[in-house]
Amino acid sequence: MRLPLCLLACLATFIADAKPLKVYVLVGQSNMEGHAKVETIDYISEDPATAPLLKRMLGPDGKPATAKNVWISYYTGIGEKNGEGFGKLTTGYGSRQDPAKDGGKIGPEYTFGLAMDRAGDGPVLLIKAAWGGKSLNYDFRSPGAGPYPRTKADLEKDKHPLADSGHYYRLMMAHAKQVLADPGRVCPAYNPKEGYELAGFIWLQGFNDMVDTNFYPKQPKGAVGNRFALYSDTLTAFIRDVRKDLGAPRLPFVIGVMGVGGKDPGSEDNLAFREAMAAPATLPEFKGNVAAVRTAPFWDEKLGAIQDKKDKVRQMSYELKNKGKRSANADGKMTEPQQKAYLKDYEAKLISADEAAMLKRGASNGGYHYLGCAKTFALMGEAFAEANLQMRSAQK
Repeated sequence: MRLPLCLLACLATFIADAKPLKVYVLVGQSNMEGHAKVETIDYISEDPATAPLLKRMLGPDGKPATAKNVWISYYTGIGEKNGEGFGKLTTGYGSRQDPAKDGGKIGPEYTFGLAMDRAGDGPVLLIKAAWGGKSLNYDFRSPGAGPYPRTKADLEKDKHPLADSGHYYRLMMAHAKQVLADPGRVCPAYNPKEGYELAGFIWLQGFNDMVDTNFYPKQPKGAVGNRFALYSDTLTAFIRDVRKDLGAPRLPFVIGVMGVGGKDPGSEDNLAFREAMAAPATLPEFKGNVAAVRTAPFWDEKLGAIQDKKDKVRQMSYELKNKGKRSANADGKMTEPQQKAYLKDYEAKLISADEAAMLKRGASNGGYHYLGCAKTFALMGEAFAEANLQMRSAQK
């Protein structure tokens, strides 16, 4: 039986347009999980510079969009409760108490996926694996970094047993390979005849390493070098191992450089850590295939300033309760109602009603989680996508 010419033409067009599934792996700790409540998304429209971003995030009904051609598999949890949630990409794939249930939050995966959807390069699958409070030096330590060097404090306190070093690297890799063994289980648009292409890896992690003075001890005043240099070495090994274990030797790799606190985080260690994170991207072997994306510019400075005032109120509350020497309750004579009244007046003088309302609209978590600000996470996701697409374009 001969097919009509018009049908043959349509079939030829379909075959020519068929493209392999593009797969992106997103990994990290709590900020890759994403702690921005969906309720803070509308705040994006209040800044003329980011109002167009919100429009890209909304569907025809004015609500946060569901991606047309992007699916996600998200592996997270605690201990034996680790599990997977999957489906079409939409909001709710941020931090989750139950891996299989909408957590009411977004992380960078949301706008990253929407950007890839707009790129129109065939169906897309995001494989996300993230857990809060995990380090690179121990939890995500990859084989190429060598055995974890237990410190004196580790031995004294019986912490960080060698057997558990790299546990989350292994969990992440096992999940990625499980999904890739049967992409159609998660992504119904997957065509086995076209296969899939590993198109990028996004890394957003670092807070636990940044505040670790055990593994990265403080240096004497005047010392030369970055106390976080070992992070650079460990991340370099991580990149090599990810590519080796996924069988993708030039897999585009995006490093999301920590940016909590914004342009002025108030800590030299914070700034030094940022440089250590970005350093692997400067290595000759990674030229054009590893990009360091600075996230500090996406920190909301206005919200951050108000949050600083909130922190002062919390500190005052602590001082009053604990009879701080410089507090109004140094002599311990203030009753609990008097403390509450004092604190209320203190906060009212420090934070205006407009500022309090702005913080409520735009923030939903602490500074270590970029204030739980959807605007910040949305900007990060788009920046990660842009960097990844630029590397892929340069490799063609």
